[in-house]
Amino acid sequence: MYTMKQTCNKVGMNYETLKFYCNEGLIPNVKRNKNNHRIFDDKDVEWIKNLTCLKNCGMSIHDMKIYIKLCLEGESTILERKVILNEQKHIILDKIKKLQESIDYIEQKQQFYNDVLNGKINYYSNLIDVDE
Repeated sequence: MYTMKQTCNKVGMNYETLKFYCNEGLIPNVKRNKNNHRIFDDKDVEWIKNLTCLKNCGMSIHDMKIYIKLCLEGESTILERKVILNEQKHIILDKIKKLQESIDYIEQKQQFYNDVLNGKINYYSNLIDVDE
């Protein structure tokens, strides 16, 4: 069994976030020691790692609660959970596409600046008039 602090170290999460997740019911069936302090086992640690992934995927607390509720219902909700994860996957793929477009733009601009600095092309701007 692990204390809150030990669990935070294992999952790379700060104490306040873990406490918030517990208070929000995102970590079901939290156990307590004789002093009424929260303690976690290896299954809890793995679940918290899953929560971190869902959060990193952009899932809201509300959606995580829905997902957890379905998980707690067992095998009968697998198809519903797959739908939720698939929707989240498409959101992430769209973000990746937009990020790749941003990277492409930056690389294009850097190449333009390199070409201007190396004398390969003349500088031009869409914002200001440039004397030729």
